[in-house]
Amino acid sequence: MRMRWLITGLWLGSAALAGPTFNRDILPIFQKNCQTCHRPGEIGPMPLLTYKETRPWAKAIKAEVATGKMPPWFADPRYGNFANDRRLSAEDIHQILSWVDAGAPEGDPKDRPAPVVWKYGWNIRADEIFQMPDPFPVPAKGILDYIYIVIPTGFTKDVWVTAAEVRPSAPSVVHHVVAFVRPPGSQWMKEAKPFVPYIPLTPTTANDPQAMSNEYLAAYSPGNQTEKFDIDHSARLIRAGSDIILQLHYTPNGKTAMADQTKVGLTLTEEAPAKRFMDAVASSSNWTIPPGDPNYEAHAKLTFGDPVELVSLQPHMHLRGKDMTIRVIYPSGESEILLSVPHYDFHWQIMYYLKKPLMLPRGTRVEVTAHWDNSASNLQNPDPTATVRYGVQSTDEMLNLAMDVVVDPD
Repeated sequence: MRMRWLITGLWLGSAALAGPTFNRDILPIFQKNCQTCHRPGEIGPMPLLTYKETRPWAKAIKAEVATGKMPPWFADPRYGNFANDRRLSAEDIHQILSWVDAGAPEGDPKDRPAPVVWKYGWNIRADEIFQMPDPFPVPAKGILDYIYIVIPTGFTKDVWVTAAEVRPSAPSVVHHVVAFVRPPGSQWMKEAKPFVPYIPLTPTTANDPQAMSNEYLAAYSPGNQTEKFDIDHSARLIRAGSDIILQLHYTPNGKTAMADQTKVGLTLTEEAPAKRFMDAVASSSNWTIPPGDPNYEAHAKLTFGDPVELVSLQPHMHLRGKDMTIRVIYPSGESEILLSVPHYDFHWQIMYYLKKPLMLPRGTRVEVTAHWDNSASNLQNPDPTATVRYGVQSTDEMLNLAMDVVVDPD
């Protein structure tokens, strides 16, 4: 009996020693799922590259992982199959929780995987870089209008773009940046002077008819990474003589005045692609959210007049946004839910990339159903007593679904 106890005790001791360690078990998970944001120069509030950086945050990491708050991912797993699914596996979650519960041991340095070589400053090969010429001053407090900055590309011939990235220099005060391409001859913002911040009477929105001749290029918002356009031999087109127009929305942090100097980087290809990468938006603004309504519903829809390959979906609402469901109705009458976001989070503007592009025949309709919580129980609600309408400020609301599509280049 004593010998059996000794053997069992030795086995338990070995098992304890074999528990998860940072170097062997946790660091590979962080490299794959966390370090895209948690590294210097990115949005994560602390880097998670080394044990020394990570150890003070062990208990906080456990809490975020256990509740599913990190990594941020809001798609209902019952619908869709997404290439950029950030959810941790059950095994990864178990490893992290067990590691923290065991005192967050570092482990043997020999077990440490090779570090991922992250590019500081750019996540793409930036063949062309366009930058605001001067930093824009953001005060410590207040509400700022959208500003627009026109940057001539100087392109003397048509160019094809396979990737783009928008990088603010002060992301903590940047709500979003949208880069548009204004082709030659467009009258959109013709009053704006190159490189001079411009505030129009009415900011551009997704359903602004004045800007419909211009094309979305790329954007920055929390949760977004590099945007790639080389899907199924496709690329974005920027015509010779086009301008890039930046739409910038700054949100003071309430504490410190800062200055931002945003850049846009492009990766170019010399070869004309087989297909063209473009965008479509389903949007609605003919609704009014009553004060205190905890579950107000509205809808948007878009019918494709040509066949397209659907690449990605990006729901967009503001602080009262509660949920959004995207359904596609085929010309045959068949339908399916492509994406459901049951707990929308305004602070993470995620693009959901389909694992495989979905062919949508001519006449396919995309229908969007959204709900808002304008009640006092919504802790993000700036004013439960307000009647809320479509608008560009975060205290207003939106109902937009942006979609990336691939089409015939002609």
